Amino acid sequence: MANMKEIAKIAGVSLGTVSHVLNNSVPVREPLRKRVMEVVDALGYQPSQLARGLRRDKTNMIGMIIPDITNPFFPAVVRGAEDVAFTDGYRLVLCNSDNDHAKEIVHLNELRTYLPSGLIVIPSSLSDLTAQAESYRKTGTAVVCVDRLPKDWDGDSVTADNENGAYNATSYLLRQGHKRLAMIIGPRHLTNVQDRLRGFNRALAERKIHIGPEYIQEATFDQHGGYSKTMLLLGMIPRPTAIFAGNDMIAFGALMALREARMQCPEDISIIGFDNLDLAEMTSPPLSSVSQPGYQIGTTAARILIDRVKGDDGPAKHIVLETALRIRGSIAPPLDNARRVDVPKSRRRARSV
Repeated sequence: MANMKEIAKIAGVSLGTVSHVLNNSVPVREPLRKRVMEVVDALGYQPSQLARGLRRDKTNMIGMIIPDITNPFFPAVVRGAEDVAFTDGYRLVLCNSDNDHAKEIVHLNELRTYLPSGLIVIPSSLSDLTAQAESYRKTGTAVVCVDRLPKDWDGDSVTADNENGAYNATSYLLRQGHKRLAMIIGPRHLTNVQDRLRGFNRALAERKIHIGPEYIQEATFDQHGGYSKTMLLLGMIPRPTAIFAGNDMIAFGALMALREARMQCPEDISIIGFDNLDLAEMTSPPLSSVSQPGYQIGTTAARILIDRVKGDDGPAKHIVLETALRIRGSIAPPLDNARRVDVPKSRRRARSV
């Protein structure tokens, strides 16, 4: 593999001139710069980012750790972060923690050896990122948390307005006439789950509607969790007329459970999710959902991170992005036992409220 000494020898310039051209650190006369670049192109030379990092204490790498690469919500966040990073000359390296804090720690320790300029983290379940992040920040590496926050986190963060999103979804169900509501939430220790549950309870309290604790079921953030907890809810007396799922994957599992039980949505039970994944429009019926801006979460986090890398040392930023309801065919007013009505086809089209 070609190196800078060979380039200098072939181009007939000093090693320092080659370094200045490649690093754009000192202006070099155009004839010399052109001569160096012609040799670089001819030899196919690629500078070592790690070697540059050792000289500068940082590479152009940004590490990103997400909890579940199979969850369709997270790729939009990653894409947003990568688009901003690439435009600014940084390269994003993705790690998957599988929602396992021990695996998350391994990624955090190993990424440090690559001298990243920054780190974007969607914390795993039971994550205690604060001490690790402080260690990164002491070496000048910026850290931003997104989507959910670790315990006692005081650094930069970007989240969606989970509480108001859940409040608006629950209020919509109540306005449709539902009083026997259930909620299938994700792991209770996660901050975004706590916020969504708070919004759900706030909407119920405003209408002075009480539901028993058994109608709030905790599940994993996946289809299996939604399926198993929905089957449990279907056996309750009285059975809920509407289910608010903590994310769309849980909602997809709920729809599967209804089909297996030979029940129909929304005629027997209405369902609304949270995330507004692209798949929500493809289910039968199309799934109503709270839309959170995954791509914008990623771009905002990357922009904060790069500003920190470039010298922004201001107070911590806590950005909360708005959510919006997307109402489709999975919600209808509850039916009494004496009659059934057809759901108008117009309900199948999404609309914002």
